[in-house]
Amino acid sequence: MPRDHRPAKSVRVLLAEDQGMMRGALALLLGMEPDLEVVAQVGRGDEIVGTALTARPDVALLDIELPGMSGLDAAAELRDEVPNCRVLILTTFGRPGYLRRAMEAGAAGFLVKDGPVEDLAEAIRKALRGETVIDPGLAAAALSAGPNPLTARERDALGASVDGATIADIAAKLHLSESTVRNYLSSAIGKTGTRNRMEAVREARQQGWL
Repeated sequence: MPRDHRPAKSVRVLLAEDQGMMRGALALLLGMEPDLEVVAQVGRGDEIVGTALTARPDVALLDIELPGMSGLDAAAELRDEVPNCRVLILTTFGRPGYLRRAMEAGAAGFLVKDGPVEDLAEAIRKALRGETVIDPGLAAAALSAGPNPLTARERDALGASVDGATIADIAAKLHLSESTVRNYLSSAIGKTGTRNRMEAVREARQQGWL
């Protein structure tokens, strides 16, 4: 619809998606809704808050797995830095652990990408009205899966374990002693029911705990 046919007050949307084609398609489809306006697009998680401070969106639509910073971490920062902006998580990965983390970060909704754009547009409107919008199947899975068993420090240690990092590397990055790092990793391995930290990382990611 032409811009001059929009309502006087459109819903301002920020879109964060690292795949350029997907980002462009979403922006185009949402822009066809008469009451929605995509005012900013970013491809990195660490660009979200700065862009939101400038563009002042009403709703931020965030992917989870973004370079620089995850959409979940960005959602938590938006809650503090741009409190009037409602956040919707839109992801390919409908993992129960991700849903719980999104809610903890203050997100107003959690949707998977395989739904119709009409549902997404309506979710944006609902979020702006103060409603919480969650994919029903994912909500049921999250309830049955239970809470994340990993502590924040155990998640930090696992997250720093990627790319072949040594215990010394992890300790330096987290400003912890090597023995403390070993304890966190050992605990995480036990809680994930795996044999080593690489398996623990994979399992934690699969569950959406990391």
